[in-house]
Amino acid sequence: MIITGKQVLTAIGFEAYKTLVVEDSSIADIRDASEKERAVAHDMLIPGFIDVQVNGGGGVLLNQQCTVKAIETMMRAHRRFGTTAMMPTLITDSTETMINAAQAIVDARSNDVPGIIGVHFEGPWLSTARKGVHSESFIRLPSEEELALLQNPALGVVMVTVAPENVSPAVIRTLTDAGIRVFLGHSDASAEQVTDALQAGAAGFTHLYNAMSPLQSRAPGMVGTALAHGSSYAGIIVDGYHVDPIACQVAFRAKGANRMMLVTDAMALAATDLQEVPFFDTRIVREGDKLTTPDGTLAGSCLTMIEALRNTVSECAVSLPDAVKMASQTPAEMLGVSTRYGSLQTGLSADILALDHSLTLTHVWQQGRLTDTPTE
Repeated sequence: MIITGKQVLTAIGFEAYKTLVVEDSSIADIRDASEKERAVAHDMLIPGFIDVQVNGGGGVLLNQQCTVKAIETMMRAHRRFGTTAMMPTLITDSTETMINAAQAIVDARSNDVPGIIGVHFEGPWLSTARKGVHSESFIRLPSEEELALLQNPALGVVMVTVAPENVSPAVIRTLTDAGIRVFLGHSDASAEQVTDALQAGAAGFTHLYNAMSPLQSRAPGMVGTALAHGSSYAGIIVDGYHVDPIACQVAFRAKGANRMMLVTDAMALAATDLQEVPFFDTRIVREGDKLTTPDGTLAGSCLTMIEALRNTVSECAVSLPDAVKMASQTPAEMLGVSTRYGSLQTGLSADILALDHSLTLTHVWQQGRLTDTPTE
């Protein structure tokens, strides 16, 4: 199969009239397009998106349905909007639910559900002071059983979000040494505690600015430490509700496209027309594109990755190549899978998106297969 673009975003930037040669599930070659191929070229080709924080979508929340079918539904729902690989995310819950979700991830990967790189446990080892929508009744300190659960190699790549005031540098080092990507968030930690966690191996920050100690002139907190730390990664929710565009610009300029990642933090309502869903002992309600619980607490998002990309370009003064990088290559590098995912290069998975000049998705290929027509 061949796919041609008038502009193709390769490792060296946008190149004019290139053809991607796809064999099996990978890109076998990238070459100059022939005259015949130019006549049917797509406006723009970019790599598929990688979302490292996906709680749900398509009407499914992982916490409520720890099954392969639910993971397939989440993948299918977000794929229509450009996500070709993801880290299904379990928010704070019981140990039993963690075990069930882990088994569902193992089963999904063994059944070759495409695009499931691993799993992200957002909690339960968080701070009640910055719990956000997470259930306080499930927030706790790590147990030996839970620490062992995260170290199962059959899970693929594992991320975990922790509050460093409640998880010691020694535990962070143990997890990091096991290959787990430790992220910091839902935390009221001091800059000193955050620095200690980074020195112990913590890799980055979960939804920067949200649910973390803020930057103040004499108390930099988690936000200030994250912005100042050049080698750590940070996810950010660019939906216009979680973070003001000016604050987004500050983060992008401080850390750059090599360290910032666009994420959705999507809940079950994402990629649906649903207006309300149950959530633990409360419910999540949609008002426009904003999700809250009845008391007004932000409750994740109904954002999709293509919307995050467009918002980043239009509202945050970021170039399209940099925005794409934050949605694809940078997450792949953070996860350690950049030799398989994240860019249009020979030998990598044929996860390819076609866009028109308005940045509307027109086609999605996942692992070389043309998937559901986007419904934007």
